[in-house]
Amino acid sequence: MALTLSEMAVDVLTTADGREKTAKSRSYAARWFTARAEGAEIPVGTADPPLRPSRPSRPELLDPRDVPKRKPGSPAGRIALLHAVAHIELNAVDLHWDIIPRFAGTAMPPGFYDDWVKAADEESKHFNLMCDCLEAEGSHYGALPAHAGMWRAAEDTAEDLFGRLAVVPMVLEARGLDVTPGMIEIFRKAGAHDAVSALETIYAEEVSHVAYGSKWFHYLCGRQELDPTPQFHSLVRRYFKGALKPPFNEEKRAEAGLAPDFYWPLAQ
Repeated sequence: MALTLSEMAVDVLTTADGREKTAKSRSYAARWFTARAEGAEIPVGTADPPLRPSRPSRPELLDPRDVPKRKPGSPAGRIALLHAVAHIELNAVDLHWDIIPRFAGTAMPPGFYDDWVKAADEESKHFNLMCDCLEAEGSHYGALPAHAGMWRAAEDTAEDLFGRLAVVPMVLEARGLDVTPGMIEIFRKAGAHDAVSALETIYAEEVSHVAYGSKWFHYLCGRQELDPTPQFHSLVRRYFKGALKPPFNEEKRAEAGLAPDFYWPLAQ
């Protein structure tokens, strides 16, 4: 019997190995979009997502304060940076699949599912790009410890679609728009052309993921006749620990539909 979209999502979420998880993710995304193009649409359906996705035995997950700090300009520091980005991308794959079965009870237009399947597919590509860069440097994903707090935003917003949209794409992924240009410059100075190319791909495509969050957040606000800006501020203060950190990439944030009055009032 053919899988529903929610069942596909749960299969990705319950697959531990990163390369296997992302292979399933990309295969299911292709299946979804092929069906959409042919008019033989796959039902969203329902399925029970795990509270936490399956993960490989490595990397060891540590409290953010305990993750070793390395000089970003050194060879070891550049490997650590690639590893950190790979870890972020793997979590993003799960976050974008999780939103589908987690909130399947909320009626949303087909475009909502198109956006998050596309985002999950692109995050899968990003994870593999980072793994390829790590392996070219004689390392691999899992070789270093990683941040244990990455999934906290998903757990905190597991029953609040508004909160999920506010915190994951509109805060966490928007932060990627702020910091990625600096990372690209580190690898450019080192002559690491493959890493520069991979990070430039990630940077270009993350804008649309932030934009999906902003679009569907504004859609829900309109449906419930809520003012988006104070609603966003209230949710971020409830679910996000600490203040937002400037400097902000105002140009890319604007491209993604985030106006300065959304994030500056929440800054340190």
